[in-house]
Amino acid sequence: MGLFKNEALAAGSPFRDGPLRHLADVEIVTTDYVHWYNHARLHSELGYVTPEEYEQAYYAAPPDPPPGESSHRKTA
Repeated sequence: MGLFKNEALAAGSPFRDGPLRHLADVEIVTTDYVHWYNHARLHSELGYVTPEEYEQAYYAAPPDPPPGESSHRKTA
């Protein structure tokens, strides 16, 4: 919660374009922040790619073979 307040709601935040006078103002900032956080921010734990790019690469990669099964199968 503290990260959200410091990054999204604090004065000077790039997600704000003026004072937060109404609930709708806070809702817009929150929506923009959540979209950025989930889709556009570079995440150090993910190799400095966005969460969206990481997820796309994860699902595009072939699955690992089950444990104990060799990746080099003999064909008859």
